[in-house]
Order: sequence, then structure tokens, then C-alpha cells
Amino acid sequence: MERNFERYCFGKRQKSMLAVDFRRMFTAPLFYIIAGVCLVIPILILVMTTMMDGTVSVNPQTGAETIMEGFDNVWQAIATTSDASGSVDMTLTGMCNINMVYFIIAVLVGVFVSEEFKSGYAKNLFTVRAKKSDYIISKTLVCFVSGVVMILLFFIGTVIGGAISALPFDLGAAGVGGLVMCMLAKMLLVAVFVAIDLVISVAAKQRTWLSILGSLGAGMLLFTMIPMLTPLDAGIMNVILCLAGGALFAAGLGAVGHLVLRKTSLV
Repeated sequence: MERNFERYCFGKRQKSMLAVDFRRMFTAPLFYIIAGVCLVIPILILVMTTMMDGTVSVNPQTGAETIMEGFDNVWQAIATTSDASGSVDMTLTGMCNINMVYFIIAVLVGVFVSEEFKSGYAKNLFTVRAKKSDYIISKTLVCFVSGVVMILLFFIGTVIGGAISALPFDLGAAGVGGLVMCMLAKMLLVAVFVAIDLVISVAAKQRTWLSILGSLGAGMLLFTMIPMLTPLDAGIMNVILCLAGGALFAAGLGAVGHLVLRKTSLV
């Protein structure tokens, strides 16, 4: 009598891993705390900078005056146009924009992965059923989706903050098409930062502080490239570049993360 045993193939393993990881991510209080932060930050930034626009502060030691400059347009909290993105803007309005979300994602990935190693969940997972490649692929996809949600929440917060502060919503030469392409590019670029954060997190394992600091440091190296890749007047080429970059980083650093898990202790 022949018995046909159903093979536990890659597709079924990955489907199972994704179901577990999505449930763990979207039932974790940390995700909703960070998501709430992404929504509230742009509202506070736009409202507070508008209130303080034109305020003069004087240095008591030197007597030098500093004039607080707020946002001239709501969409400055999202991106600048390509003609202004070539230089690094270190002003308050230049740094307090949607690009901060990439660093918030580093915190989410670092905590999410390190908690699995601290609790022993990861070791038990590899012992029972999952392959290390399945783990990397699943974490990459789940963290990418979570990062995209954060980008969208920051955008929503920007619209709400702009309405409250009565800033203009004029897109100028960029147009609606440029804004849509800009947001698509920024969402696809999440894959690059998730790949970096994930490989650092699996290397750091239980050391949450090391995961976060390492991810933030690596992210700083790419921070100046974000405005050039995702300007407000972005086009289809920007979207393609971010898509290609995200795919290459996810595949390349995913392989590195898989190697790290194979060659290092899980405790």
C-alpha cells in the first residue's frame, strides 16, 4: 500500500512564516506606538514651526540673532524639488521631513528581531521547522510592509498638519503626478533600509541597542541620497531606481543575513 506524503515545500513554508510574522507584527503594541508617532510627528512639526515662524532668538553670550523659519509649503515636509535636492539642507525645515521615517523603521526592525532572539522564539523556530532563508525573506517582507504603512501615516499626518496650520498645498511645477511618483519612490526605498536594518539586527541578535545604533549609523550614510532619489517632482525613472535598489539590497543583504545566521550562534 502506497502512502503519499505531502511535501512541505518552500511556498507552504513561506506562507506559514508570513502568516505568523504578520500576526506578530500587527498585534504587537510597539508597532501601533511607532505608527502613532509617525502620524503625530508631522502634525506637531507643521503646527509648531508655523507658530514659531519669524521668532527671533538672541544668543546672550554673542548677541547673535537667529530667526526661526517655518515651512513655506505643506509639501516641504515630504520632499524638495530636484533642483533643491542636490545640496544638503541642515536647517530645521530641511531635516524635519518624511525622511525621518527611515530611522524610525530602524527602531522597529531592531526591536522586532532582537525580541525573538531574547525570548528564544527564533531558536525554537529554526529547530522545529523554519529554514534560515525563510526567516530572512519573511522578515524582509513584513518589515517592508510595516515601513510602507509608516510612510503613508506620515503623509496623512502631513496633510492634517498642513490643514491645521493653514499652509498652502500648492504643488507648483511638480504637480500631482510628481507627488505620486515621489511617494511611490519613498515607499520602494523602504526596502533598502529594511535590508540594511535586518542584516545588522540578525548579527546583533539579543543586543537591541547594538541593532538600533548600527542601523541608525548605516542609515546616516545613505541619508543624503534620499532627497536626490525621491524629489517632489519625481518621475518614473526615480521609481525604477528605487525599485531596483530595493530589490538588489534585499537580495544581496538577505544573502548576507542568511550567511550570518548559518555561521553564528543563535543564542
